[in-house]
Amino acid sequence: MHQDIIDGLLQPVARISPKYFYDQCGSELFEAITRLPEYYPTRTERTLLKERAHDIAQAVGAVRTVIEPGAGNGEKGRVLCGILQPTHFVGVDISTEILQEGMARLRQEQPTVDARAVTADLTNHLELPEDIPFAHRLVFYPGSSIGNFDPPQALEWLRRARTWIDNTGGLLIGIDLPKELAVLEAAYDDAAGVTARFNRNVLAHVNRLIGSDFDASQWSHRAFFNTKASRIEMHLEADRGQLVRWPGGRREFAQGERIHTENSYKYPLPAFSAMLREAGFTRARWWTDERHWFALIHAQP
Repeated sequence: MHQDIIDGLLQPVARISPKYFYDQCGSELFEAITRLPEYYPTRTERTLLKERAHDIAQAVGAVRTVIEPGAGNGEKGRVLCGILQPTHFVGVDISTEILQEGMARLRQEQPTVDARAVTADLTNHLELPEDIPFAHRLVFYPGSSIGNFDPPQALEWLRRARTWIDNTGGLLIGIDLPKELAVLEAAYDDAAGVTARFNRNVLAHVNRLIGSDFDASQWSHRAFFNTKASRIEMHLEADRGQLVRWPGGRREFAQGERIHTENSYKYPLPAFSAMLREAGFTRARWWTDERHWFALIHAQP
């Protein structure tokens, strides 16, 4: 983790992986983002999940275990467990405290579900509990989180997800679809400035992780849609020239220089369906909201 951050900071265009957003403060800020009027993905997906609950249950069939990478506080997982009634649930997240709280709430609300918390980095190999049934698993990856990976990384992640299930299992995944520029950019640069605080908080987290001396107040949030790449980009832009130090290293940033902190790809359904097939999910059906802003896809080997 330490070297990964430093390597990113020393790139010609400095980068910090979005996985470092999620310390305790970052996780709480993201939960606040999901409740903002501009941030449509969470409520659109939640509504879609509830309105299409019967269709989803029929398509998915019998499920013994739900595995949710990036489970966070487990809110969507609790909704899905209410629909599918699995015997086991595995929540996976890099933010331990938020995850533990979410799994405790799931156990309280649905005591028949054996809910487990696994702290892990989703970009690395995932070790699932050995006693979790292998048959009839469903990997649940909501929130369009797959969009945070560049397409080759997204394909690799889907291939890894395929190894977590057998031919009786499946994947239920949410993707954000292309839409009007104003809607997209407002969702990542809200009027209240919550996303800006979320973006700057990554510098405080990095300071704790590698001993650097970033002054978050000297950086501005920048978010825009890159039309050519079909992705939202988030950056932090230096308000003035500054020298940032950490044990054994340093980097000078000129005024206006940026650190790239996140991408969020918006996939047309045909393009994402082709990626699923390449990853080994040859059967798929999907549901979209009435505006065609978001899609839930059930894919099977």
